[in-house]
Amino acid sequence: MTDQNPYDAYLESKILSASPVELIRILYGAALDSVREARNCLSAGRIAPRSRAITRAIAILTELGCSLDHGKGGELSRTLAELYDYMERRLIVANQEQSDTPLAEVLGLIENLSDAWRAVAAPAGDTSANPKSFLPKATPAYTGQSWSL
Repeated sequence: MTDQNPYDAYLESKILSASPVELIRILYGAALDSVREARNCLSAGRIAPRSRAITRAIAILTELGCSLDHGKGGELSRTLAELYDYMERRLIVANQEQSDTPLAEVLGLIENLSDAWRAVAAPAGDTSANPKSFLPKATPAYTGQSWSL
C-alpha cells in the first residue's frame, strides 16, 4: 500500500465532506484548471499533456451532465445538459484542430457557470450574488435562446 500525499488526502477529505453545491463548485474549478492547462500546453506545443487536459475537462463535463436531475430540474437541467454537450464537442474540436479558439470559448462558458454556482452558494443576506445572472444569456450554438432564470 502506498502512502497518500497530503494534497490528495486534503482533496479527498474536502470532497467527502462537501455539500452537493460545493461538489459542483469543485468540479467547475477542476474543469477550469483543465481547460487553462490545455491552453497553456497548446501554446507551448506540448501535445500529450494538452490532450490529457482536454480529456480531463471532457470527463468533468460528462460527470456534471450525469449529475443532472431532469425530473426535478426541468427545462434548466435539459438546457445545462445541452450546454455541457456543446462544450464537450468544442473541446474535441480544439483537440483535433489544435486550436485555442474553442478552448477560450469553453473557458468563458465554464467561468460563467462557475460564477453562477458561487452565487447559488452565497449566504442569503449577500446582495452581491445576483440569481438573475445564473447563466449566460446566449452562446453561439444557442443564439436567441434565453438562459436567464
